[in-house]
Amino acid sequence: MTIKVGDKIPAAKLSEMTSNGPTPVATADFFAGKKVVLFSVPGAFTPTCSAKHLPGFVTHADEILAKGVDEIACVSVNDVFVMNAWGKSANAEKLHMLADGNGEFAKALGLELDATGFGMGKRSQRFALIADDGKVTGLFVEAPGEFRVSSAEHVLANL
Repeated sequence: MTIKVGDKIPAAKLSEMTSNGPTPVATADFFAGKKVVLFSVPGAFTPTCSAKHLPGFVTHADEILAKGVDEIACVSVNDVFVMNAWGKSANAEKLHMLADGNGEFAKALGLELDATGFGMGKRSQRFALIADDGKVTGLFVEAPGEFRVSSAEHVLANL
């Protein structure tokens, strides 16, 4: 079942690179008591994700945070080392670069993407969401091959 507005973020373990190395991130803890904007991309370093999606959130981070958002996070079905390198290459210091290495979070959200035809395995659909204390208050899932509703500009307009 696909997550929808009003649902709680499902329990899952992600990971993030910190100064102590790869660190587990429990979704229950990450979303608790905070307003979070989370966006998901099919893959780090892929064309649309690197040219438009991540850069939009980097560019608009201060505006998003000024709207009362506590955290901005990017998640992808990639390992923590790739997410860390991608974040560094994009100057994404104000964002959490979260790895969903096995795609368990994407699957729990009901937003899994089968990209095996492209040699990429199971991934996440392109989407963005707004959550307040772990409850989804805005959800923007892209149609296949599109990039509009999950953009930083669209999310900012909906905060």
